[in-house]
Amino acid sequence: MFEDDSKWQQGEMLSNDEVATLLQQRAGTGQAMRNFKLKSCNLENINLVNRHSKHGHRLIDSDLYRANMRGAHCFMLDLSGSSLMKADFTGANLHCANLSDCNLLGTKFHDAKLENVNWGNKVIQEEQADQSQNQEEKLDLYEQAEEIYRHLRKVFENQGLFENAGYFFEREMVVRRKQMPKYSTKRLISKIVDLFCGYGEQPIRVVVFSSITILGFATLYFFSGVNFSGEEVAFNSSLSAKANTLAYLESIYFSIVTFTTLGYGDITPTGLSRLFAAIEALMGSFTLALFVVVFVKKMTR
Repeated sequence: MFEDDSKWQQGEMLSNDEVATLLQQRAGTGQAMRNFKLKSCNLENINLVNRHSKHGHRLIDSDLYRANMRGAHCFMLDLSGSSLMKADFTGANLHCANLSDCNLLGTKFHDAKLENVNWGNKVIQEEQADQSQNQEEKLDLYEQAEEIYRHLRKVFENQGLFENAGYFFEREMVVRRKQMPKYSTKRLISKIVDLFCGYGEQPIRVVVFSSITILGFATLYFFSGVNFSGEEVAFNSSLSAKANTLAYLESIYFSIVTFTTLGYGDITPTGLSRLFAAIEALMGSFTLALFVVVFVKKMTR
């Protein structure tokens, strides 16, 4: 019965009341199901779990537009490349499913089990927009991507899966930025926030930025010089490598206490180092406050 998939690929079986049963039987053959036309099919409570196997069934590059997948059992099911536009997966089990490169516009995932789903790095609309040369098309695709990310974020928030919700919030903000005029102030500020903290979802970026800032200013102090107990601490080509290394370590120490605004007073800036110290203290105050906000946001979810 299943040697020829042409009737599935041409949509000839969509009017068959037993389409769910027949599809389950076709999946049971273990062969990949590709380019199946299942538009508007009623597949409620269908079981597509490949039991006693480390790999799920493959229903790839297929059309499930407006398909009813409510309560479907899709554990480890590979749906990559398929159109799931406006499909209804309410209450479905999608644990470990592969939804990469799927069209997820309008797809319903309310109360679905979505742990360890492979969503891919980006939704297909964002990938297409990045490659498009038509500005109007790009904006439309970015808007679609933003809608998808927003929906997924809300779904995961409702399920208490805040790590996943945070990821989709970050992607939502990225595509929103891409819709802004290329050289606008808003887009620049948005990009800076992304680089600093991933829109509040990447506290490690704040730590990396702080470390780079401290080392950068330490290098500036090393060459411009600071005062320690009446003696200048700075790079001096006439000194040994050990002495210059110690001087650089002293510069790092001064940079740390300046960045954190501790200001013990044992080392003081001189000359141009005063300007550097003032700038670093301002950056440090802002960065430490930002880190607290981002860290608390992540920990209190």
